[in-house]
Amino acid sequence: MSYSPRPLMRLGVISACLLGCAVLWATLPMPSAGQSSLPKINSKIGATRAKIGRKKGTEHVLASDIASYSRRINHLQVRISSLGRRETIIEADLARKRAELEEIQKQLRAERARLLRLRARFAVARKALAQRLVELYRSDQPDLVTVVLQSDGFAELLEQGEFLRRISDSDRKIVLVVRAAKRDSQASAQRLGDLERRQQSVTAAIFRRREEVRQVRDALIGTRVGYAHTRADKAHALVKVRSERENLEGHLTALVSEQREIQAKLASVAQQAQGGSTRALPAGPIKGGSGQLIWPVNGPITSPFCERRAWEACHPGMDIGVPSGTPVRAAAAGKVVLTQSAGASGGYGNFMCIQHTASMSTCYAHLSSFRASGSVSQGQVIALSGCTGRCYGPHLHFEVRINGAVTNPMNYL
Repeated sequence: MSYSPRPLMRLGVISACLLGCAVLWATLPMPSAGQSSLPKINSKIGATRAKIGRKKGTEHVLASDIASYSRRINHLQVRISSLGRRETIIEADLARKRAELEEIQKQLRAERARLLRLRARFAVARKALAQRLVELYRSDQPDLVTVVLQSDGFAELLEQGEFLRRISDSDRKIVLVVRAAKRDSQASAQRLGDLERRQQSVTAAIFRRREEVRQVRDALIGTRVGYAHTRADKAHALVKVRSERENLEGHLTALVSEQREIQAKLASVAQQAQGGSTRALPAGPIKGGSGQLIWPVNGPITSPFCERRAWEACHPGMDIGVPSGTPVRAAAAGKVVLTQSAGASGGYGNFMCIQHTASMSTCYAHLSSFRASGSVSQGQVIALSGCTGRCYGPHLHFEVRINGAVTNPMNYL
């Protein structure tokens, strides 16, 4: 029986096919840890940016509160200083009142001494008059005795003119002395009462004015101390929030750096799988918004407009994370007015700008290749994304310029 070579040939073909499949499978890029961790990093970046935004909002509120309490404290200090000047005026007035009070007290002492002398004199005069009346009675002068008996008390007797006419000149002098002593004593007692009331009034006025100023000043000082404590607490909170925000920003920088490293590694793997060349990916659907422009690519914003970086104070556009070879669409109809290669445009890499109106233009950077020139329509593919120029991973740098000045693209998307 002869041996047919066909089964062996078939077996060889099948073996070659299996070997080819194995080689092809080995050359295909496998899902890496970077691919699986990139969404997590993007999520962390978004969450960290949200926290930083909240911290900045808290900082703004605390700074505003601190400024408000500082204004209140300054206002209170002005009022306290005004009260200090008012106290100086009151103290000068009090010095005058004290001098007046001392003079009143001196007059009081003098009036009390005079009153004592007058009362002593009055007592002596009354005693002398009493003795004289006894002598007149013993001398048997009935008319004079009748006058005395008809008088309603000693005080009325002193005021009767009939009594004065019937007595002798020496007796009349005694009566006049007694009457004058009585009147002086009464007047001195009245003046003494007036001075005592005046002393009490001045003393009360001094105490009242000093107490009013003291209470107002103490209340203002207490309020100022409370404001100062609150301001200090808020300043402490501001320092804490600012420190937390700076730590978050440092963490965000590390996350962004890690994200760009992963993107760069993925781009390198993709280029190796494609034989070192950037292959155009399928054009995705057009992404529109509420503005007049459409999104040039579909992808997450990896760096917002005017983000602060180590090498620039304001990132003049926004970065949209997409793989290399993603078709880039014209954000609006216009004319390609600028295309520069990676060497000429420096950090922008391959760079293109389209003029849409007399004032508006859009620019696209880090491109891997150009796909259009001249006039373009909105949504037309004009280039492929890449990672040329200063780039840490494949993405599209997108700018909107008004009269040549960069502005936030989100205002027009």
